Order: sequence, then C-alpha cells, then structure tokens
Amino acid sequence: MENKAILKEWFERVDSEKTGSITAVQLKRALAVGNLELSISVVEQMIRMYDFDRNGTMSFEEFVALNKFLLKVQHAFSDLERGRGYLVPDDVYEALVKIGFSLDSPSFYSVCESFDQKKNGRFRLDDFMSLCIFVHSARNLFSSFDTAKQGRVTLDFNQFVYCTANCRI
Repeated sequence: MENKAILKEWFERVDSEKTGSITAVQLKRALAVGNLELSISVVEQMIRMYDFDRNGTMSFEEFVALNKFLLKVQHAFSDLERGRGYLVPDDVYEALVKIGFSLDSPSFYSVCESFDQKKNGRFRLDDFMSLCIFVHSARNLFSSFDTAKQGRVTLDFNQFVYCTANCRI
C-alpha cells in the first residue's frame, strides 16, 4: 500500500485508543490484516528499526517509513519466487542485493541458516521478511558505530553486548 491516505486509514483503524501511535501488538494486528503473519519479536524489531523518536511505539510517519521498507522487501520476494511461494538461498541472495544488502558468503549462509525456520532451504515471505529486518537492523546498528564510514568498527565488550541485545529477533 503506497497511497498515504489508505495508509492513514489503516493506521487509524489500528490506533484504537486514538493516541497517534501504535504498539507492537497493534502493528502485528495491522500486518496480519495485510496477510503478513510475523512473530511479536519480529514486529518489535520493526518498531525498533523505525522508532525514530525512540518512544517504543510507532507514529504514522514511522509507519509510512516502515511500509516503504516492507514494500521493497515484498517486491524483491515477488520478483524471485517464480510462483512457488518461497525463495531458495540463491534467490534470497539476489533479493538481498536488490534491496541493497551485500553480505559475504559466510555471513549470508549463517543468516540463512538462522532464518530457515523449517531447515528445508525454502524461505516463505515471513521468513524472508524476518531475515531482511535482521540484516537491516544489523546494518543500522553497525553504521552507528562506523562513524568514519570505513566499513570497520572496534567495539569494547559493553558495546558488543549492546549490539547483540539490539539485533535479536
């Protein structure tokens, strides 16, 4: 859904308390209406990704930004699933590149192994979505430490713990 008016209507329907923001539980319900069944931990990660004001909820503008990302992921999935309803690892790699993520082989296969829920080499949309959310979150977190934009960071133990706590799904 790219139309902002439709998104606003959808958002307001989910914002049942009319606070101007939605919680992870409300976002999960909104995504389910759009046939996207994700675990609450994945939805919480989505909120952390786009919660620009860091208040733990999602405003309408944050919802719009999340929607743009989700559409990009869904389009990459649709372009490569070839009517099967799933991606195989080679397709996942190609889709990640389309979205703008580039991983080396060990990182890519490690991530695939972690998000292949059924361990059958087939990534349904929800598996692929979870994988993309993780990679996006990891990239954002890495970038916050890569202030020189050199693709390398040095972390002390506390920073490492912070990173692992913020990239969990």
